[in-house]
Amino acid sequence: MTVTAAARPTRTEHPGYTQTLPCTARSALPARELVHTALETWGLEHLSDTAALIVTELVANSVTHTRTRTIRVTVSRRTETFVRIAVTDSSKAIPMHRTTAGDSDETGRGLAIIDALTWRWGTDLLPGGKRVWGDLRSGVGE
Repeated sequence: MTVTAAARPTRTEHPGYTQTLPCTARSALPARELVHTALETWGLEHLSDTAALIVTELVANSVTHTRTRTIRVTVSRRTETFVRIAVTDSSKAIPMHRTTAGDSDETGRGLAIIDALTWRWGTDLLPGGKRVWGDLRSGVGE
């Protein structure tokens, strides 16, 4: 399978980054690398650790809860004040935000982590699946 990353202009004139990856746990690493590259390009390295955790959880949700073959990771700077990290898959199932996970539960914390780390997050239904995204405040122009 060929995996490519593309930089595309956005309305803020900052390039947006996208990469199609296999829907496997191993894809978390290249997803984090894509996020780091985007943030470094935009001079927002201070968001790298938080953004890496967010994209890791989004990838893990697709791997754990869908049967899709590939995912698309997108990092965009939609305005000067926030960065969006998104994972798109072919499943129409809306992720459920569990309010509690037991101490011995091995899963069920991903969306709670995303909720705690992002300014806002959500799910967009698409013709071929869904996109789950989280927005981080950039700290620029605020």
